[in-house]
Amino acid sequence: MKKKEIFLTSEGYLELEQELHYLKTTKRNEVTQTLKEARALGDLSENSEYDQAREDQANLEKRIAEIEYSLEHATVIDNNESDGKVGIGSSVELQYEDEDDTESYKIVGSQEADPFNNKISNESPIAAAIMGKKVGEVVEVSSPDGVYSVKIVAIG
Repeated sequence: MKKKEIFLTSEGYLELEQELHYLKTTKRNEVTQTLKEARALGDLSENSEYDQAREDQANLEKRIAEIEYSLEHATVIDNNESDGKVGIGSSVELQYEDEDDTESYKIVGSQEADPFNNKISNESPIAAAIMGKKVGEVVEVSSPDGVYSVKIVAIG
């Protein structure tokens, strides 16, 4: 089975390291304390607080394992080497066809994607279409909603 490449910007890598530190120190202690308190309530076979605490502990350990795997297998992208082309780590300004206003996005790996903060995955239809393109190019984007065109206005 082929391992999926994990691309992270240096900021994304740092954020994951910080989250891992928080989960291993603060959050793990909180969950352990909750588990102890729930266990002290008595009969574990009918103790919903205990069951919830065990589930929280399992979810926490799963997230810790996911982050450790991501950090261990990550390729950190330095967007300073873009040579004027769109790549992971690039900030791009796009103009959609038939519209005067522009939208700005940062192209990140799938682990960092956050559409609400205009961080889009390199695997998204729009990012995949503009990868390797330069300012001024008009690109057709194939999406589930159909095909549309965007013009690359700026790359940062």
